[in-house]
Amino acid sequence: MSGGLSHITFICADLDRMQAVLEEVLEARCVYDSGAEQFSLSEERFFLVGDVWVAIMKGAPLTERSYNHVAFRVAEDEFDARVARIEAMGLEMRPPRPRVAGEGRSVYFYGPDGHLLELHTGTLEARMARYAKGREGVA
Repeated sequence: MSGGLSHITFICADLDRMQAVLEEVLEARCVYDSGAEQFSLSEERFFLVGDVWVAIMKGAPLTERSYNHVAFRVAEDEFDARVARIEAMGLEMRPPRPRVAGEGRSVYFYGPDGHLLELHTGTLEARMARYAKGREGVA
């Protein structure tokens, strides 16, 4: 049995641009920068987003986009301010998907290399409780 999530790695053409997104939008804290010294495949930086280890490594950007994404939890009272940060950075946001009341708020946006990221205010427990009520109130 797995012990849970260890880390998330994004391959990025420009580490500085991705670092700016992580620090500004996700309030990540950089805890390691390899600089010229390499222990892995390429230059890398490590961040903490809450207690989640996020790594970025130098490399070619994605060649196509998909709905594969990583969602980061954000408090409801911080949601609008975080969306404003995304807009201020000029990051592309996806149109919202249909939602049912009670599953939380989300915004989906692309990082500089085409990775789809999400800010989400809900929890698994709240979503499961809402889904148990059926399809009433689908927006």
